[in-house]
Amino acid sequence: MSHEQINQHLSNWTERESTAEAMIPVIGRLYRKNNVVTSIYGRSIINQSVIDIIRAHRFVRQVEDSELSVHDTMPILEAMDRMELGRGHVDIGKLAVKFKEQGGDLTEFLKQEIGPIVGQYATQSEEDAQNDTKDVVLYGFGRIGRLLARILIEKAGGGNNLRLRAIVVRKGKADNDLEKRASLLRRDSIHGPFDGTITVDEEDSALIVNGNYIKVIYSDGPDQVDYTQYDIHNAIVVDNTGIWRDEDGLGLHLKSKGVSRVILTAPGKGDIKNIVYGINNGDITENDRILSAASCTTNAITPVLKAIHDEYGIEDGHVETVHSYTNDQNLIDNYHKGSRRGRSAPLNMVITETGAAKAVAKALPELKGKLTGNAIRVPTPNVSMAILNLNLGKEVDVEGVNEYLRDMALHSELQKQIDFVNSPEVVSTDFVGSRHAGIVDAQATIAGGKRLILYVWYDNEFGYSAQVIRCVNQMAGVTYPIFPKRVRD
Repeated sequence: MSHEQINQHLSNWTERESTAEAMIPVIGRLYRKNNVVTSIYGRSIINQSVIDIIRAHRFVRQVEDSELSVHDTMPILEAMDRMELGRGHVDIGKLAVKFKEQGGDLTEFLKQEIGPIVGQYATQSEEDAQNDTKDVVLYGFGRIGRLLARILIEKAGGGNNLRLRAIVVRKGKADNDLEKRASLLRRDSIHGPFDGTITVDEEDSALIVNGNYIKVIYSDGPDQVDYTQYDIHNAIVVDNTGIWRDEDGLGLHLKSKGVSRVILTAPGKGDIKNIVYGINNGDITENDRILSAASCTTNAITPVLKAIHDEYGIEDGHVETVHSYTNDQNLIDNYHKGSRRGRSAPLNMVITETGAAKAVAKALPELKGKLTGNAIRVPTPNVSMAILNLNLGKEVDVEGVNEYLRDMALHSELQKQIDFVNSPEVVSTDFVGSRHAGIVDAQATIAGGKRLILYVWYDNEFGYSAQVIRCVNQMAGVTYPIFPKRVRD
């Protein structure tokens, strides 16, 4: 390679960096002024670095025939910035690819693609914005609770959204309890440092996180808090303790002043609706006071199972979950009420049971009685995999089913639930932080005749937390139209 060619590579990179830098203020302005959430093929580009933005563009080569450049998306952003948009989720990557294919006038193209929100900014008054904001309380502050807090705080910058007002926990034994909880939010061994600043207000028992004032309330029970004394009203309580899972137990929250609805971050028992967002969230009504967001595994597999059932028909099948260990297991061998779970989690693969296969039927009744399931806990701290071994009603081949699932991941109503990867080198840590419910690994697909085996990765912490927030948004009536619209026939 000549010296001139070497310099050209560096020049091209510098130019891309410069363009990505120019994109950042436009992305931020659209978000904070217009409540427009921008992404590139499902990858959020809000509050991202220059390198993250370039990397998001590079990802497109895994799912499309060609790469996407910042020079393709920058004109899209600039045109959107001039359109006085109303709130919405806009995938500028998909818009850019589509515009490259059909060409024409960019402004007219955008009016056609995102027309419902063009010119709608002026119709959103401050009163409307205030009415759109919903108080949220996190009851419990463990693994899922802290990730829910991260997502809620991240999204608060756009204005009209959910507002994290309080965290409720039991008083710890340490004198510096508040500082310890702040530290756990600030640093995470799996998901990395918190993106922002955290200030501890010991006097008022609160955390100020990226400008969000969050009251920390100590309580020994869900019915023992008067939230109204903290100016919290009609709040949605997200119970992530897992202690109360039936209607009687979760109903205790509704006895506390200031609470209007409750959602559980675990499978609910009895007649509680188990919601997998993207599948049966249409079942949520204004009269529902207690809901469950099901389990991480149920959220991961149900969207893929629905996609396959709709296209090929599932006769029966088995779901084997290879799941990272959790706090429910012991670090070293010790007594545990559950079978095998008393053995050391970091040292063993542990066979255990899962109700996820049966739980699918609560969100997808047409699969009732068709699936069995089991689980193996393995010595990794996060990211799990579900192996779907299915007998279908139609014959299938690897290329056909992968192309179908790729299309579902990119262009269907399940695009936020199903992701798709086609790399022979990916491993579990590559999916830490994924906000999709599940990611189909195309390289691992096995198909022949009416038999299909799919491998579905999922971040059992972050991906699930993103699904919970989607449910809470719907419960709060804080919803965003998604663009481009579904394009699959």
